[in-house]
Amino acid sequence: MSDIPETIEGWPNFCGEETRVEETMRRKGPFYLPDSRIDFNRVNSAWGVALHMQQPLIPAGGGDIRTAEIISNLKDMMDHPDIGDNHNASVFHWCYKRIAEFVAELAGHGKAPRVMLDYSGCLFYGLPRMGLHDVIDSLRGVTCDRRYAGNIEWLGCAWGHAVAPSTPVQDYRLQVKAWQQHFAALFGFDALARVRGFSPAEMALPNHPDVAYEFVKTLKDAGFLWVMLQEHSLELPGDGKGPDRPYVPNRLVCRNAKGEEASIIALIKTQGSDTKLVAQMQPYYEAKSKQRETLAGRSIPPFVCQIGDGENGGVMMNEFPAMFRQAMSEASGSPTPAMNGTEYLEHLFSLGVGEDDLPVVQPKWSKLLFENYRPGGDLAKAIEECKRIDGRFSMEGGSWTNNISWTRGYDNVLGPMEKASALFAEKTKNIPSSDIRYRKALFHLLCSQTSCYRYWGQGIWTDYGAEICRRAIDILTYDL
Repeated sequence: MSDIPETIEGWPNFCGEETRVEETMRRKGPFYLPDSRIDFNRVNSAWGVALHMQQPLIPAGGGDIRTAEIISNLKDMMDHPDIGDNHNASVFHWCYKRIAEFVAELAGHGKAPRVMLDYSGCLFYGLPRMGLHDVIDSLRGVTCDRRYAGNIEWLGCAWGHAVAPSTPVQDYRLQVKAWQQHFAALFGFDALARVRGFSPAEMALPNHPDVAYEFVKTLKDAGFLWVMLQEHSLELPGDGKGPDRPYVPNRLVCRNAKGEEASIIALIKTQGSDTKLVAQMQPYYEAKSKQRETLAGRSIPPFVCQIGDGENGGVMMNEFPAMFRQAMSEASGSPTPAMNGTEYLEHLFSLGVGEDDLPVVQPKWSKLLFENYRPGGDLAKAIEECKRIDGRFSMEGGSWTNNISWTRGYDNVLGPMEKASALFAEKTKNIPSSDIRYRKALFHLLCSQTSCYRYWGQGIWTDYGAEICRRAIDILTYDL
């Protein structure tokens, strides 16, 4: 349980305790190995699933968007059940809560369920604000009770569901730190110490060299051990082709324009984004077809992992409960057990495998870029030359799909977002992060960077994003 409040004067308690968060994340593991009853030397393969949950915060609590209260999109759905797919709101509510019930039920029957959870800060804040305390209470039960310590692994994320390639790097760091403190306020610092994996929103990996370098540095500085990434956003340094060993941990290496390198362990999510892969437990059935591999001279089980939205789509809503129970029951004690990411890595480390032993990958297009750029050169010119060489070349980063841009056509959101970012950096220099004015400004800044405002194209969602940016700019201009 936490010893700090969930909110302060109505705002999320996501800043002001940075030193304590950093001290917590400096704790040394292993965190899951002592509770793992898996004989890593005897299993053939392993697999894991992660559920991503997000509901944006929107200015919709009133008739005028300029004065409307910022509420959870889930509340707006519940308030207007006759519009579009809003009738699914009650099912979404159940989806956010049910995984705790499934885990407790299976563990109570002697099974060994595993699941990784990624809930955005927007969702953490929005649910209690609309009275749905039951979700956090249920999740707290399996998160804080040591009986379930090995069953659930929480993954860190950006508080406002910001996509890393198009979020100012200093703000992305704020997003990550805000999520960590908010999580500690909900579940306690002991629970935060076990959060060692990171799930980027939309599986978005920056590939601009400076942004990618800062992305990795942010995660490492925040105490994360590994990050889950999409297969097609990565390439091999030697030939620029896709990863050739996606079922073992890789080492993501990012080099900036100065030639400096930062690296972190990457667990690779294969195939595209399809909720059915998780809802129908595809990783389990794929893992059953695999056998042990050799890594650094040691025999290890390969790891098949997938992440998907935990509430969206009929398959996830309807088929997931039965399939999760069935797969977890069958896999428990079998040669193909379910495992969580950090648990798997801690077993690997116990064999003597180190981070430097892992195959190296890098962000997509890094090979072509650095063939045309040397540190100290003209990076912008090199980028243009790469575009001339290959029309597919892009520095927008890679994500779960390549047919959506988070920047093109969104100037009416990105311009104000960048202005708010610059103002925040300027105006908060001498204001402690524990100050309520800082917290209010940070809330609006992080909300303004939510990817949902740049997902559906121009319309009400870009209006929401622009309005929150306007409020952030006003607060930073007149209140600080």
